[in-house]
Amino acid sequence: MKALKPILFLIFVAVLTLTSCRTEDDLAIDPPEEQTIEANSAIATLISNVAINDGSFDNIIDSANCISVQLPVTVTVNGIEIIVNDDDGYEDIEDIIDLFDDDMDSVVISYPITVVLGDFSTVIVNSDVELAALAANCVDENGDDDDIECIDFQYPITASVFDDNNDLINSITINSDNDMYDFIDDLDEFAAVTINFPINVIFADGTTQTVNTIQELENAIEMADDSCDEDDDNDFDDDDCDDCSANDLDAIFSDCSEWRVDKLERSDDDLEDNYVGYVFEFNSDATILVTQGANIFNGTWEASGTGNNISVVINVTGLPDFNDTWNLHEIEQEDDEVKVDLRIGDDRLRFESDCSSIESVDDTALVNALTDGDWYVTYFFDDTDETTDFADYVFNFTSDNTATATEMSETISGSWSTTSGDDTELGLNLNFGTGVPLDELADDWDVLEVTNDIIRLKDISVGDGSVDFLTFERTPFDGGSGSEDLVSILADGLWIVASYTEDTDDQTSNYIGYELNFNLSGTVSASNGSNSNNGTWAILSSGNQMALDFGSDMPFQEFNDDDWDVISISTTQVTIQDVSGGDGETDTLIFQKL
Repeated sequence: MKALKPILFLIFVAVLTLTSCRTEDDLAIDPPEEQTIEANSAIATLISNVAINDGSFDNIIDSANCISVQLPVTVTVNGIEIIVNDDDGYEDIEDIIDLFDDDMDSVVISYPITVVLGDFSTVIVNSDVELAALAANCVDENGDDDDIECIDFQYPITASVFDDNNDLINSITINSDNDMYDFIDDLDEFAAVTINFPINVIFADGTTQTVNTIQELENAIEMADDSCDEDDDNDFDDDDCDDCSANDLDAIFSDCSEWRVDKLERSDDDLEDNYVGYVFEFNSDATILVTQGANIFNGTWEASGTGNNISVVINVTGLPDFNDTWNLHEIEQEDDEVKVDLRIGDDRLRFESDCSSIESVDDTALVNALTDGDWYVTYFFDDTDETTDFADYVFNFTSDNTATATEMSETISGSWSTTSGDDTELGLNLNFGTGVPLDELADDWDVLEVTNDIIRLKDISVGDGSVDFLTFERTPFDGGSGSEDLVSILADGLWIVASYTEDTDDQTSNYIGYELNFNLSGTVSASNGSNSNNGTWAILSSGNQMALDFGSDMPFQEFNDDDWDVISISTTQVTIQDVSGGDGETDTLIFQKL
């Protein structure tokens, strides 16, 4: 006989005690037949399959749907360490993986870990090889496994245990799937066992049903089996719209007015850059208005269905790349930014809105400078310096949001518009079509600096996270490097920290009294007479980025970073800024010349 679990050992002791004390006056209690569960019966198997440990919820870690990793567990996702303590941790992993579309994703587990098997027993695992051996016991993705996930029991549930004389020897309380699985697993230890009805079951759509007999329970489980997507695959992001509805999408589109194309991929071609500057308005009367400069496109849209099966039909005259029946994959809301992600197989369409009008962002200086006279590209960096590709172009921007790029006798028409930036307050959308090399300028640029003589922009690629830079000036490109100016400015004289804020936390007072000396050799020192800090500095990307490293010296170790964005430059003041890749907070550092 197999070893008894603790709860059943107590029941067994109760059996011996009650049997030894039994007298002829004792009355047998016949267990009600409609409530009796027999070992190895059809209903016992169904109940066990409902209660068995579902290992598919953490496939993002172990890629195995019949086992799960006991929390907490430490994993490193694309180089970022995460301690997963609860279900939110799986979403944190997904968020990191979703940051970029074209990178190689990796989830590295820190061993040893404890793995929970289908019967809730545990195993210590020390390596990927050992984990893979356990995972090999699972059926393939979306295979026909025993686990029934479309129905759950509402606990607690009570059960009665009888002996061979039909004497009630104990009443037990079942509080979890683990308890239920053990309860069914040990049915053969006793003559008769009953469930104390009524009980409630919960279906995948959140509805509940009251069950009064074994037969009703069997019918409910059989009806629910395979009635939902059990998500027994490794596509961890295919259930992001479990709670979505067509009404939710209606509300999102009506609450947020200016929608832009954040991602568009058709047949493995990335097309989003073709639609920079296009603004979509999804109206409550099922119409779509799309504007791009002076161009206007009209269409319709319609959403129907629930959960992960919501269809979104888009039809815009003149924009065939959008016209199709899409599946709503996800609605993502964070602060004031909203993204609506649509899919058809491997094709993707993602709209983005900051849910605020550009009127709330002061774009006056940018518009006035941009629309006043000629501009030339004096710096363009996209993985490499490609400035010379634009050396012969003269750019003009007009107040009706149209633009031209003229080379010799050829003029290319384009469009521009202002918007909220991703990493800065203000953004500039540019689109000069698909012709080389002007297609490289099509993007939603963050505005770093605006004066009447210079406009500096940057963009972080959605694909791989690389940073592109674009600079317009009043005079043509002369082949020089903008970094020389910033180097010579900083190396000329002494500087102080005029301001340092970490997001909204002003820490300038920590640096009062310090004087900084930037040397042409790449070293920097900061001294207040009694305390000295020594480090290194460098100007990168032709003056668009700055690197600082003071080691562990307090308090200047706060400045350590290799990708400060240069926001503005003058002979007496330099402003740099860094946006955290973790939480999106913005650090701003201003050096003032003495």
